[in-house]
Amino acid sequence: MNASRNPLCARLGIELPVVLAPLGGESASAALVAAVSNAGGLGILGAAYMTPARMDEVLAEIRSLTDKPFGVNLFCPQEWKCDAAREAAFVAQLSVYHAELGMAAPQIPERFEEDFESQFDTVLKAAPAVFTFTFGDLGRDRIAALQQRGTQVWGTATQVREAVHLASLGVDGIVAQGAEAGAHRGTFLGSRDEGLVGTIALVPQVVDAVKVPVVAAGGIADARGVGAVQALGASAAAAGTVFLLADECPISSAYREALQQGQDHETVMTRAFSGRWARGLDNRFMREFAAAELPDFPIPNALTRPLRQAAGKAGRAEFLSLWAGQAVALSKRAPAAEIVKNLAAGWRDE
Repeated sequence: MNASRNPLCARLGIELPVVLAPLGGESASAALVAAVSNAGGLGILGAAYMTPARMDEVLAEIRSLTDKPFGVNLFCPQEWKCDAAREAAFVAQLSVYHAELGMAAPQIPERFEEDFESQFDTVLKAAPAVFTFTFGDLGRDRIAALQQRGTQVWGTATQVREAVHLASLGVDGIVAQGAEAGAHRGTFLGSRDEGLVGTIALVPQVVDAVKVPVVAAGGIADARGVGAVQALGASAAAAGTVFLLADECPISSAYREALQQGQDHETVMTRAFSGRWARGLDNRFMREFAAAELPDFPIPNALTRPLRQAAGKAGRAEFLSLWAGQAVALSKRAPAAEIVKNLAAGWRDE
């Protein structure tokens, strides 16, 4: 395609309107981010769970692997509080699974999340081409500070009113996250269900409601999906699940196998692993915690991390957070560059 005809591509200096949705946790990989950018797309690092020191290391590694533009994603700070009774109940339930895997009893960690301000300062210093944020309102001052460093800022919206709110803050772009998307929902206004608008319904309404470029996300796994969101008015397409099967993505073999066998109807919404709604392949842990009264996010996320890490090593997918979108069955194992090329084939020159 002719990138100069796509304003978003031209502004970023990328060749193709294909974006790597930020993959966090074990999926976060400098090699994957760099491979997507080197292939002409925009790689984005999911850094929400990284310490600032680790962020520095990974950002340096990305820059050693590519001289192309790339992005970084963080979660906006969330209001949460400790509830000793719920934490104790959750730990007691987790103990059963720890015992099953031969692990020591779960322990309350020193902290449940990384310091956002320190993470943000790391991004500000690094000045990537793009910074994306999820779960809410980054604030005008932070947005302006990034823009002054030459970083474009994109907010994540799951419904039109969120997109309008983000646009009012001065963001450079909106990621419209359809209900089909895997992993955590970006909803920050209203209920979970209010933010479960499908990609085909969401994208054109967001395009009509804001004056900044819209990046479509959710259920995009091949050239047909990319062509569809272009027709709806998107300036680029973001894909996540399909890149989990990229050769450069360092997920466990148990996770990879589950994705290769996954079907659309097998993805469900759960709060079991983190305390916040996310979409993934249904498994035993999700089912057995479906009715539990969980502590606030991010407490469960921190408490389940040792179990998830041990389960990955043991090949026990029933204890993994198998984040995946509804187009999971369209995802095939391939080098990241090939995935980018296949997705971009759906985009028509404008």
